[in-house]
Amino acid sequence: MRLHAYFRSSTSYRVRIGLNLKGLDYEIVPVDIVAGEQRQDVYRGKNPYAGVPALEVDGRVYAQSMPILEWLDERYPEPAFLPGDADRRFAVRELAYAIATELHGPLNSPVLKYLETEFDQDQEGVRRWYHHWLAKTLGGVEARLAELGVGDFFGEAPGLFECVLIPQLYNARRFGFDLSAMPWMHRIESACLELPAFIRAHPDNQPDAR
Repeated sequence: MRLHAYFRSSTSYRVRIGLNLKGLDYEIVPVDIVAGEQRQDVYRGKNPYAGVPALEVDGRVYAQSMPILEWLDERYPEPAFLPGDADRRFAVRELAYAIATELHGPLNSPVLKYLETEFDQDQEGVRRWYHHWLAKTLGGVEARLAELGVGDFFGEAPGLFECVLIPQLYNARRFGFDLSAMPWMHRIESACLELPAFIRAHPDNQPDAR
């Protein structure tokens, strides 16, 4: 397995966590999205979306982080990313996809750059944009976690939700977002960051980290 990824990309971070939780061996192939390597023809030949991550397995390339995680869970079912009960599986998907669909789009780096170049937003304007959408979606996630009474993980062990949550919290902290009013997520984050799968996946521990 070869994972084409950028160290600070939240979607790459998700898939690294997933691969580590499954105990799979993989090679990191750095893609410098700041320098625009993802838009070069060689890479676009692998991933026409011109983004990261892309996972190469047995000559096939899988793109888009959420279906990659779902594929990993189907191809390598143990340990499972989703609980056995249908309602609990729905709850995990609700939380994970709230973050993946509501936050990744408006907070992705090309969008932030577009705000600067096309709408003349300075760093403070971009920060306000970032915090607005974080507060909306993470506030809902926090409320749902409290309602469900989740512990250190959503289930007995981390799975799909934690793969998505931890990278988003990492990015939130990078942009100075205050998470002190979100104790349920903070507890899950603290528990996850002590585990080898999450430590290995952390951006600071990647070959292209800088």
